[in-house]
Amino acid sequence: MLLKPGARLQSAVCAGQVVVVRAPSEEVDLRFGGVPVRPASPDGPPPDESASPDRVGESPIGKRYVAPSVGLEVLVTKAGSSLLSVGDDLLERKDAKPLPASD
Repeated sequence: MLLKPGARLQSAVCAGQVVVVRAPSEEVDLRFGGVPVRPASPDGPPPDESASPDRVGESPIGKRYVAPSVGLEVLVTKAGSSLLSVGDDLLERKDAKPLPASD
């Protein structure tokens, strides 16, 4: 799937939704629970597939995930019960940078 910044995507296996923050120029196989994501719909239809057993986990709201190998960054806008991946490679959680100490 060719992604663009601002694209809203949802999982086919859980309630999770993400928005693309940074996208590469080539196609990306973004998955939730091992199943490819699909464009988000306002209704948010119920999941119609089941997640791979090794891809079940938490995707908390407000967290950013990155795939440095392809240059992808997404923001979770609705919590999900499955893990994000590009193909078979899990996305890394991007933690906040610590603020410099003020003395």
